[in-house]
Amino acid sequence: METIPKIRPRALVRACGGPRYAVALVVDALGTGLLRPFLLLYGVMVLRLSAPATGTAMTAGIVIGLVCMPAVGRWLDRGARSAVVAASMLVRALGVAMLLATPAGHVWPFATAALLLGVGNQAWPAAHAALVATVAHGRERDTALAAGRALRNAGLGAGALLATACLAGGATALQAMAAVTGIAYLAAAALAWSVRLHARPAAAPAEAAAEEPAPPMRALRAANVVYVFCLNVPEIALPLVLVTHLHASPVWPAAVFVANTVLVVTLQVPVTVWMSRFPRRTVLALGGVVLAASYAGFLAAASLGAGWGAPAVAAVSVVCTIGEIIYAGSATALVTDLAPAHALGRVLARFELSTGFGLAVSPAVITALAPLGPLALWGSLAGATLLSAAAVATEKDAAATAPRPAGPGGHRPWPLRGGSAVCPPRRT
Repeated sequence: METIPKIRPRALVRACGGPRYAVALVVDALGTGLLRPFLLLYGVMVLRLSAPATGTAMTAGIVIGLVCMPAVGRWLDRGARSAVVAASMLVRALGVAMLLATPAGHVWPFATAALLLGVGNQAWPAAHAALVATVAHGRERDTALAAGRALRNAGLGAGALLATACLAGGATALQAMAAVTGIAYLAAAALAWSVRLHARPAAAPAEAAAEEPAPPMRALRAANVVYVFCLNVPEIALPLVLVTHLHASPVWPAAVFVANTVLVVTLQVPVTVWMSRFPRRTVLALGGVVLAASYAGFLAAASLGAGWGAPAVAAVSVVCTIGEIIYAGSATALVTDLAPAHALGRVLARFELSTGFGLAVSPAVITALAPLGPLALWGSLAGATLLSAAAVATEKDAAATAPRPAGPGGHRPWPLRGGSAVCPPRRT
């Protein structure tokens, strides 16, 4: 039976990659929070592009950015760790530089900048998860991944609040925020690169592949496309319901978004640690059930109409955030636990492809269902999420019946190069 980890801040920082890497995460998140929520405004206000052209360029950048994921997976499987994280940050710095150099009225340079930002944003999660999986193992790795998410959400929230306060300056303020974002990405890339963490495979790729094939995890990846819709519920679905259906003040969706950020920052690590007494797959399925229950709650709250509807939606959003926390704390942890060491990068890259695809299509799906009424929106989300939770719970782990290689925890260790590496990866 696995030991439930205790929350020890210093050990948690080491498990996350060390102090310099933790600072890099904060700086990168602050920069992302400064610009990402206002990239559309930058295209409209600074570059004087039409809103449809700006939105199309941003969507194309996100979707095309997914194409880079197989290459990222292969790079990680050659042992690269901090270099891939630093590269994802550097690519975003180049995107910001392109953004600043784009003349007003020119959509193609803006589209190129959005593509570079999309590539960096898509590559970062897999690279970060692979780095954490290299310096931590077992439930300590799960807690470290949760701590990284909480830290990143805190930085994103702080950056977004700072950017909101600066918006009164108009186009000039947006240009200044973009410049600060580029500097933040460069600083974060330098800090991540200085960690100099590299995992050297213990066997040649062909030999490793013969020992243990990468699990397909088709049901898990398909379910993840639906699960990830929950990340866009506070930003897209609830504002639509609160403002257009319930005719509530815009203060309500803002309050829901702030509450979501605060809850994720404060509860992500404690909830992940508490849930570590249960199998990861069970926890992930439970997260789907909680999310589906929250969607049903939103449907009931929307039926209350103006008056009690907005407070009820805000109350149910807490349940939705708890479901999001359970999902985020178990999904990547389960993938890293199932992946054989020699294919960790490719498995993470395929999983992040499903995440990126879900994030890309969820705004279109939500905005298409919302005008059809609360039943169409929340009923569809609840049904699809329940089916996804069932698929997660019933999928068999190929690695559970396959013979495991020798070594602690059944995982062949990878020798590490780099001063910040403190322990080899293991699978529990």
